[in-house]
Amino acid sequence: MALKISDTCINCDACPAECPNDAIAMGSMIYEINHERCTECVGHYDEPQCVAVCPVECIVKDPARAETPEQLQAKFERLQAA
Repeated sequence: MALKISDTCINCDACPAECPNDAIAMGSMIYEINHERCTECVGHYDEPQCVAVCPVECIVKDPARAETPEQLQAKFERLQAA
């Protein structure tokens, strides 16, 4: 499933540079994750890099966007092909 950033985000700027899919950008108040680009780093790393660097642990799985590991892998492959 794609990840999302909760409103406890402190805009520390750590996560956007770590995202290999360029899925994180500043929203109106806090950073936001584009669910169409988020693969939870499947295909790149063993764990989501944004979660690993977040100092306030505000990046969580988005239950509204449930995806299997196979779906995340397929999304990764589509992004790489584009």
